[in-house]
Amino acid sequence: MDFPRLQIAVIAAVVLLADFVFMDLHASVTWALISVTALCLIWQLWWILPYTRLWPKEVKTATDGSPERQLSILTSNVLTPNRNADALIKLVKLHQPDILVTLESDQWWEDQLSALEPDMPYCVKCPLDNLYGMHVYSKLPLEAQEISYLVEQDVPSIHASVVLRTGDKIRVHFIHPAPPSPTENPESAERDAELVVIAKSVSDSDQPVIVTGDLNDVAWSATTRLFRKISGLLDPRVGRGMYNTFHVDYPLLRWPLDHLFHSQHFVLMSIKRLPSIGSDHFSLLTKLLFVPQRGDNQEGLQADAADREWSKEIAEEQSVSKHDVPEPGE
Repeated sequence: MDFPRLQIAVIAAVVLLADFVFMDLHASVTWALISVTALCLIWQLWWILPYTRLWPKEVKTATDGSPERQLSILTSNVLTPNRNADALIKLVKLHQPDILVTLESDQWWEDQLSALEPDMPYCVKCPLDNLYGMHVYSKLPLEAQEISYLVEQDVPSIHASVVLRTGDKIRVHFIHPAPPSPTENPESAERDAELVVIAKSVSDSDQPVIVTGDLNDVAWSATTRLFRKISGLLDPRVGRGMYNTFHVDYPLLRWPLDHLFHSQHFVLMSIKRLPSIGSDHFSLLTKLLFVPQRGDNQEGLQADAADREWSKEIAEEQSVSKHDVPEPGE
């Protein structure tokens, strides 16, 4: 029920308005209904308001910056059966991201995206036919590349260090944990465990970090909030908007499932949802500026003892630890 909080809030607001218009305001039962509906609305808004312009921005906006310090990442869940690779290639050529990460990409997608390699020669490829294939194409050098299977044997993640034009190195993690599903995982334990593994791996690092991908979870859920608390990473959408990326075909049932989180070493230049490429996800383009000094006083969610204990339980349940995430040079 984390997913439809926006939809529930809209319904509660409509019901609340109807209570005032159509109900007998002199009856005690009316005020009981109004109170319950108002509490429901307030509870839903508590979760989703940070992803509106009514909330203070968590990440500063870049006012200017050297092109050498910029880093743009295009994240695209292509949907394996989708065969409209030309649409994605056109988006890449139009927006010229430094890095493209594709999710659900199989060998057919790898063959089509080879057209990008003259401009994006640094690649990490993991084609799979199980909806968890993943590819990374980069204009910038990628070092310490690693394909890992952190929780499930058929669900990969890609880890690398990207070298900016200034020579600075950024640790990047591309992930696509499996969702809770009647045909795959009856619960969210595997997805939650992968998020906790990544969060713990970066929590004590002073290195610039970016984590991006399709988390199969909404931005405001308890588990994504736990990821942000444990990792210490920032969400550039806070105070700016939801940037709902799924589902393309159902405007009234859309949620922010594709994410990008980063350490305080960055400020935001822009973030935008791109047009459909025939997938069930929209692509997400995020442009960051690497300015460690300016980002020093940015602060995200803070973990308490209960959060740390919960993350420990999640990791222990799946018998994983932060050491499963490859560090540079391993």
